Amino acid sequence: MAPSIGQCAVGAAIAWLVAKDLLGHSRPFFAPIAVVICIGVGLGQRLRRVVELVVGVSLGVGVGDLLVSRIGSGAWQIALVVALAMAVAVLLDSGSLIVLQAGSSAVLVATLLPPSGSGGFDRMVDALVGGLMGLAAVALLPTSPSALARRHAKGMFGALADVLRQIAEAIETRDPRLATDALEEARGSHKTVEEFRQALETSMEIATISPLHRHRRPSLEGYEKASAPLDHALRNARVLARRAIVALDGPGPTPPWLPRELRELADATLILRDDLAHGRSPERASRAILAVASRQGAERWGFSADVMIAQLRSIVVDLLLATGMDRNEAAATLPMLDVHPEADPPSDTGAQDSDGPRKINTTPNENDLAGANVTSTSYRSAKVEGCEPGSAIM
Repeated sequence: MAPSIGQCAVGAAIAWLVAKDLLGHSRPFFAPIAVVICIGVGLGQRLRRVVELVVGVSLGVGVGDLLVSRIGSGAWQIALVVALAMAVAVLLDSGSLIVLQAGSSAVLVATLLPPSGSGGFDRMVDALVGGLMGLAAVALLPTSPSALARRHAKGMFGALADVLRQIAEAIETRDPRLATDALEEARGSHKTVEEFRQALETSMEIATISPLHRHRRPSLEGYEKASAPLDHALRNARVLARRAIVALDGPGPTPPWLPRELRELADATLILRDDLAHGRSPERASRAILAVASRQGAERWGFSADVMIAQLRSIVVDLLLATGMDRNEAAATLPMLDVHPEADPPSDTGAQDSDGPRKINTTPNENDLAGANVTSTSYRSAKVEGCEPGSAIM
């Protein structure tokens, strides 16, 4: 946030000087305002904000000048001007910024700044100057795009590794409480995923418009390739955690090798994080993931255990995709599962422990499966649990 504040301060001052001293505008307050709106303190879509800002101000000023010069100023005139300016903005684009700027600019014209001569055109120019100065501030006084992406990616990679380790411990100790904790942590990772996406978008934008950081685009492409597969891996981990709760409350066996494989995938996730952070080719991470893939077999363990194995396989594919591997090539690293038709299992209604009945929150959550890469076995379990799986079936 600190770099954005500095960019806003410097850009606003320069925009005022350019509009006032170079262009001769007497009160160019739209210029510094445009800088602040363009840069903001959030992440992402600064180029879009500039376009929406300039178009919104132009609409508001244009509609305001046109109407107020003919109908004058007053309460009903303000209502009419604002309604028309915002309506036109909505017809052109549904973005919130362009609509708000059209309305607020129309209010200023209808109240504080009644139209006179070329004032309307000057205010449009001021908005454009402010937007351009904002982009210049981002380009010449940028935060490091690599550091920004790396900082937010750390949380996303860490969340996936932690969830996989928690599920491994839950299976190893046959403790459904630990699996429940893993499920809750996985569900809570959504904010981390969104923050990483916004940070990556901002980083790519900075590397595009800033000549100082254009050479960093290749290092950001690794994060760009990994973004969606990591999101899918977290979704698959949620499905795995929920099925682990059910399996651990039942009498059926769980594969004794499953905790080890989950821990190795967690380690591979952190290796991939480090490879991308240092701009290295993710060969070490690929080897670690492929080692897990090579040990997968076709042995059957019962419905719940088979679903967990299917989700493990899906996470393997997701992580291979995150290293940049082609989808077909990633899927081919796993042996085919010998899927036999079997009756749908009875619905799971909860669990009990020594303290009496205990209700575990295994309520189907459609976000647990949306966008996930699911195998044929996990697809069937998703149908049983009442969720719609993602579109990628392997």
